[in-house]
This record gives sequence, structure tokens and C-alpha cells, in this order.
Amino acid sequence: MLFLQGTRDDLADLTLLEPIVEKLGPSATLKRIDGADHSFHMLARSGRNVREVMGEIADTIESWAKTLSTSDRKRPSGFD
Repeated sequence: MLFLQGTRDDLADLTLLEPIVEKLGPSATLKRIDGADHSFHMLARSGRNVREVMGEIADTIESWAKTLSTSDRKRPSGFD
């Protein structure tokens, strides 16, 4: 599981999410997007634009996906 979370997201409190991700253990990864809100928008004064933030998110997803191995996961019956 990959969680992408803006540090300014008022709809998903990091202090609530972090312990859940920790309890999930190595099957969960939390990526904090510094200064981003719920829609990953940034304040103008941050100097970052939406294209840069979406690029960071895309890079994170790509790196995370590369860590997955289909041989290590059990496939549900009917998907053989």
C-alpha cells in the first residue's frame, strides 16, 4: 500500500495516518508531500508549482511500483 499525503491536508490528519501506516508494517509506505494540501496544491510562496509536485508524485509511484514483485504476492483464485 502506498499512501501519498500532503503535509497541509486538513482532510487527512497525519497524526492519525502515521500510526496506522506504522501498524501495517512493511506492506505500507507513507510519502509526505511537504507543503501540499489535500489536492496536492502548494502555496504560491513555496516556489513549487503543480507540475513539479505531480512529477514528485509520479516518481514516487514509479519507484514504489518497482519494489513490487508479482512472484511474492499470492494471486486470488481464478486469476491463474
